Amino acid sequence: MNKERIEAFSDGVIAIIITIMVLEIKVPHGTTLESLRPLIPKFISYALSFVFVGIYWNNHHHLFHAVKRVNGKIMWANLNLLFWLSLFPVAAGWMGEHHFSRWPVLVYGVVLCAAAVAYLLLMVMIKKTEGSNSLILDAIGKDIKGRLSVVFYVVGILLSLLNPWVGAAVYALVAAFWFIPDRRIEKVIAAAEGD
Repeated sequence: MNKERIEAFSDGVIAIIITIMVLEIKVPHGTTLESLRPLIPKFISYALSFVFVGIYWNNHHHLFHAVKRVNGKIMWANLNLLFWLSLFPVAAGWMGEHHFSRWPVLVYGVVLCAAAVAYLLLMVMIKKTEGSNSLILDAIGKDIKGRLSVVFYVVGILLSLLNPWVGAAVYALVAAFWFIPDRRIEKVIAAAEGD
């Protein structure tokens, strides 16, 4: 099967996700700077979600650059990831609309955690399909960074019950953790192409 179709489809879905997220920020009704104040929680929610979607897009690109072949399992695992990413606009919009209240922040964390698990599952399907010669296996190994992110999301979800702002800060910490692009795959691809 052709991996370029998965990449193109995924890029399109991710572009639509970002577009839908920005539409949650409505034009202010007033003409003063004070009229921007109600938009601050929505903007923070959008900015955080934009960073997360950008991280997924970037890592997805690197991931599929290393993939040699795809099959039905990889396609379904990729759709699972896109499903969870497609919920970002709803979860982020709810969180921003209600000024980072407990349940919206908790649900946002659940969506982030589910997307992270779906990404891990996608990598597992790729590793299984490609076997011991997988560039992904060489680059990622056991993916401690990805698994640690899931743990942090769970901690953020639990902390959201006590203080939603602390939970949201943990989610932002995960984003900061991934903000610098993951170079593991790039290094393995460069080494393989150098041979």
